[in-house]
Amino acid sequence: MPVQVNTHEAKTNLSKLLARVKAGEEIIIANAGRPVARLVPIEHRPLHRTPGSAQGRINIAPDFDAELPEAVLKTFEE
Repeated sequence: MPVQVNTHEAKTNLSKLLARVKAGEEIIIANAGRPVARLVPIEHRPLHRTPGSAQGRINIAPDFDAELPEAVLKTFEE
């Protein structure tokens, strides 16, 4: 269960809260007792990308680059 702190405590102890988040904990920041933000650790992406690793998992429709219908084009002009 995440820990909830108020905004004053979050401002005062930001470095300590970030250390806890880095360790995997989730912190909820509240204003007047109402949650407004969530501090969570960033999911690290692999540094190395392998071209073609999504092959077979992505499907692009044959008409992907077809001209848009007139009704849709008009909505962009409004």
